[in-house]
Amino acid sequence: MAVDDAHIAENIEQCLTTSLWTQGNISFSKTLASFIQLTSELEKTILKMILESFGLEKYMDELTDIASYQLRIMKYEKPKANEQTIGVPAHSDSNIMTLLYQNEVNGLKIQSKDGEWMNLKLSPNSFIVIIGECLCVWLNGRLSSPYHRVLMKGNDDRYSLGLFATVRGGYMVKVPTELVDDKNPMLFKPHDHEEFLKYFSSEVAKGVVKSGAAISRLKTYCAV
Repeated sequence: MAVDDAHIAENIEQCLTTSLWTQGNISFSKTLASFIQLTSELEKTILKMILESFGLEKYMDELTDIASYQLRIMKYEKPKANEQTIGVPAHSDSNIMTLLYQNEVNGLKIQSKDGEWMNLKLSPNSFIVIIGECLCVWLNGRLSSPYHRVLMKGNDDRYSLGLFATVRGGYMVKVPTELVDDKNPMLFKPHDHEEFLKYFSSEVAKGVVKSGAAISRLKTYCAV
């Protein structure tokens, strides 16, 4: 289940809560709204740390103003047989940043730069932070967007909450001039992220690419 513009509390009630309980559920709505408020603030803190590390803190207000948040509530069912099954194929996120919070059932795997798939075993109080391709492009490749997938194994279902920070429609994603010089040429052309999403959706619909394909879609779209 997903809620767009989840940072607006009314959207949780209208798009999610009333779909589950026709009479409403104030406690459920307040709990999710509180979760989104806390995780969106965490996302901003992490983004600020990243920008400060590259001397780009002056762009913080700009990136905060254009941010939009989608909440996804995800369930991965246990395998029907005693074997591993794919919950989500290998992919990289196309947004700015993803924060994941899961129950104690593992299954998320991250691919290292040398191609090895690493298992993530986290404490119940941990968040998983994934850099999206949009931020990778904006930073001129300074940070990578990792391939990741979910493989289910065992006798328990896996649940996770994901807050996906992306850019609003109409924003032109453009590499800051501070990150371009003779030793670091511009790697990506400016692009409207919403137009990229429309393009990619049309390619999926035509069967040119698969939705979960392990390719760097955004880099292919706007690489110099």
